[in-house]
Amino acid sequence: MKAVTIGKNGVEVINTVEPKPKEQQVLVKVFSCGLNRSDLLETQGQSFGHTGGDTKILGGEFAGEIVELGSEVKNHKIGDRVMCRGGSGWAEYAVAHYRRAIPINSESIGWEQAATIQGNMQTMHDAIVTNGKFSSGDSVFIQGASSGVGLIGLQISKALGASLTIGSSTNEQRRSRLKEFGADIVVDTSSDDWLKMLLDATDGKGVDILIDMLSGDYVNKNMEATKINGHLINIGRLAGMNGNFDYDLHAKRRLNYIGTTGRTRSIDENEEVANLANKDLWNLVLDGKIRHHIDKVFPLEGAKDALEIMNKNNHFGKLVLLVN
Repeated sequence: MKAVTIGKNGVEVINTVEPKPKEQQVLVKVFSCGLNRSDLLETQGQSFGHTGGDTKILGGEFAGEIVELGSEVKNHKIGDRVMCRGGSGWAEYAVAHYRRAIPINSESIGWEQAATIQGNMQTMHDAIVTNGKFSSGDSVFIQGASSGVGLIGLQISKALGASLTIGSSTNEQRRSRLKEFGADIVVDTSSDDWLKMLLDATDGKGVDILIDMLSGDYVNKNMEATKINGHLINIGRLAGMNGNFDYDLHAKRRLNYIGTTGRTRSIDENEEVANLANKDLWNLVLDGKIRHHIDKVFPLEGAKDALEIMNKNNHFGKLVLLVN
């Protein structure tokens, strides 16, 4: 089978052996794959748990049809269309734990949406609702809102009843489109006045919930932008893995500051995150109130080009690979 790998020759498509499902896994014929920042970071030397030795198959989210079941798989059958999260998904065939293979229960969900919607929906629901303690009427600021996960965050906030939704992008053209996806106010975090604009919009108090996808040296301004006793949730580090942290400001704001990632969760924890997100949001997906904007679609052989676009941050929404 064909698969996109990272190894001593960089990112390349190779022919390799089709995987066999273990007892609690399903084998999926893959039709589409989503690109995430974690895939890009893997090509730059970080490890995100994908399988392999010197050569690793990339890809953490994919969708397709089950063609084989492990001996202990429950509630799935051959022929089921599923949305999967895991590793080594950028291939013609991939395995997933059966509890991370969610059935596609509607013909209205095409392969492009199926491969991408679950990961970002679960991430943002966990950040905004579970860790942000969202209540209808809260104000929410989504940084990096022109990304796939950012656009989903805007839509979730608006659909659940946010009183004010703020989105950021440093690109003027992409920033101009954020209101299509639920932003009431848009800011440019590379400008000097974004914090003042946010505070002016919230009567000087700051937002109830700030979703931080930047980190780095933005951390202190982010604390200023979050109201006293508000929730600051870190899900990304686009501006840097480290930064100067003002502990006194953190204490004065009395913030609930938490970082979250799926990389260190158990199967049980990931299943709970998925169940909570789908309980609250899946009907909104089916109704079209939450959807991914697919910016560009590539064949499997175009994965390297897709990663380069992501590296240059030249996309709005989601990048997708189509397989088979």
